[in-house]
Amino acid sequence: MKKTVIILSTLILAVSCSGLLDMTPTDRVSAKTMWETTRNAEYSVNHLFSYIWSYNAYPTSLGLTEALTDELKYTSYNFNAMAYIPSYISYFESTVSAGTIDVYLGMWGSLYVAVREANEGLSYLKTYGQMSDADKTRLEGELRFMRAYFYFELAKRYKDVILYDEDLSKITKDKAVSPEKDVWDFIQQDLDFAAKNLPTQAAAGGRIDQGMAYALITRAMLYAERYDAVIAAADKVRELGYSLEPKYADSYGKSLADGNREAILQYTFDISNGIAHEFNFYYTPGGDYAVNDSKGGAYAVPTQELVESYELATGGFPNWTPWHGTTTNTPPYEQLEPRFQATILYNGSAWKNRTIEPYIGGTDGWAQWKAEKEPKGRTVTGYYMRKLVDENYDVNTSGSSQPFTFLRYGEVLLNRAEACYRTNDDLGANDAVRAIRTRVGLPYSDKTGDNLWKAIVQERKVELAFEGLRYWDLRRWKAAAKPYPEGLTGYQQHGLKIEKDGSGFRYTYVSVDEKDRNFPERLYRFPMPESELSSNALVEQYDEWK
Repeated sequence: MKKTVIILSTLILAVSCSGLLDMTPTDRVSAKTMWETTRNAEYSVNHLFSYIWSYNAYPTSLGLTEALTDELKYTSYNFNAMAYIPSYISYFESTVSAGTIDVYLGMWGSLYVAVREANEGLSYLKTYGQMSDADKTRLEGELRFMRAYFYFELAKRYKDVILYDEDLSKITKDKAVSPEKDVWDFIQQDLDFAAKNLPTQAAAGGRIDQGMAYALITRAMLYAERYDAVIAAADKVRELGYSLEPKYADSYGKSLADGNREAILQYTFDISNGIAHEFNFYYTPGGDYAVNDSKGGAYAVPTQELVESYELATGGFPNWTPWHGTTTNTPPYEQLEPRFQATILYNGSAWKNRTIEPYIGGTDGWAQWKAEKEPKGRTVTGYYMRKLVDENYDVNTSGSSQPFTFLRYGEVLLNRAEACYRTNDDLGANDAVRAIRTRVGLPYSDKTGDNLWKAIVQERKVELAFEGLRYWDLRRWKAAAKPYPEGLTGYQQHGLKIEKDGSGFRYTYVSVDEKDRNFPERLYRFPMPESELSSNALVEQYDEWK
């Protein structure tokens, strides 16, 4: 972990006639001032909240982690992040080094900066805080939630990591990693404290609340394989009044201000006050720019593999074999279940008072991957993202304001389903899966054994598509290194090349990879960065990367 370096400068100072030197800094606020009152302390904690957006909207330096799975393809062949780099990492040949993985997937340094800020906050709160005991306890809960969040992000990447707490006197140049069990103990203790001491969502006024803490427990403790804790926390979330939104698209897109009862942790924006994001710039359909005679959007697009993961609205999967060659038959898009309609834009989709045209010569357009180095908004798969993209986004503006929901009750239910399955509670697992499917009108019959597990995996894939979970799920299940479709090895992503054919279209199945994808087992743990190895005498590279 990089330490804060304090630089002492020699100052030439003029002493006043009184002989006294005023040492009060005029360009900064002291820790005592910032942590003495509730109002000021809340400002300090607010800064930590920004990390939630950073680590979700930008989970890696290469782009969205869905691009490392069968769900999403970055379209450009330029050797850059959010371009060819995700494909390069996914092929994982001998040229992919520990340093490359650290640069594009690791977050060791930035996460430890965040850990340090949380620990400093906890230390200063205890040292300088003059607020009521109730406010001090609440603020401690917020800080410990954030620290747990940071350590969760570290643990899911590296497993054995260096533990620091709020005792700043223990910060030392050389410090060994703690075993994974101790790391999960630390995370669980922080989240348990937060859950027991934070207010409800209604009383929190938009700040961290106990529902968020319980929801994060259900996610983190799946990684720790502490399934009883997952189930208990999921039940607490339900008792707090969270439930599924009747409409799937509202589950992640509807704001808390508009009454979203499924959203637990949601990040909101306000363009009028300069608080915006750029998600739409990267992922809106290219035709949105084309209609303004400009280029943009569609940095990444959904794959045919994801499309084929959706069932018919009546249940069961369509036979996609005719579209694995060349055909003029219309794909069964209109027959697919509601989550498909809410997640993917396809040829003929209604969008912004126009029709999506992802074909050669269409408004949105189609480009051959690799042959056309910069598609500039054209799709290489025949699809565009609909989920998370704002249909009201004006490409002439400089920012976007739709909310992003990072924890919701739908995930909590699926976390509970998995935990129940692991503890041989088939009834509990089936009930949770049924609730998820009932929301979108899909039939379900109780399952056991492998069939139950496959149902849970299937629902996590389609229910939580593009929500930043599938890559990490496959890693923690130790499935990613297995052959596709169970894992991420030995397959290529595909799309449909679409051409006008008279009054209809011709669809041709095409690969959007130049070679098979590969996930080696050592990627179940990311490498420790060279900066830590060279500065800390008590650590060594993880065995997988020696």
